[in-house]
Amino acid sequence: MAEQQPQSPDQQSQGAQQDEANKPTFNLQRVYVKDLSLEMPNAPKIFLEQEAPSVNVDINVGAQRLAETIFETTVMATVTTRIDDQVMYLVEATQAGIFEVNNIPDDQLNPLLGIVCPTMLYPYLRATIADAINRTSLPPLHLSEVNFQRLYEQRIAQAQEQTGQQGPATGTEGNSQG
Repeated sequence: MAEQQPQSPDQQSQGAQQDEANKPTFNLQRVYVKDLSLEMPNAPKIFLEQEAPSVNVDINVGAQRLAETIFETTVMATVTTRIDDQVMYLVEATQAGIFEVNNIPDDQLNPLLGIVCPTMLYPYLRATIADAINRTSLPPLHLSEVNFQRLYEQRIAQAQEQTGQQGPATGTEGNSQG
């Protein structure tokens, strides 16, 4: 049986520092509105309409690497509210976040950027859109919850159908209507 030599305090310190340096990290560094647009092309006559509007919501997710361990994830929403063929309002908003991601295995990076990050950003996007609509003096609209895992899985399935591959997709673009 071989004897282990006791480590010196310097060796122990270096080992602890190396373990800490290789430890997976995930941090949200900043949340911001990247783009916001509100259009009311039929105002003021749309205020006279009494009919209930129809609402269409499109959600998209994107991600890009900014530096070795820094990523930007975006959640974009387009809300179109109509009465018959007249647009009451159109809101387009992109909420973004900068995330530090270090020592995360490659097979976990896309789900992190496509599920976890958008889930963290979505409440900010909902508030941004609700605030913009509130400023129209029309009835408020609050976006419902989005299952970003299901959205991510749908994007993977669509990418596999389009390419005929069986492996995971690498893109993080997607669309959901609600």
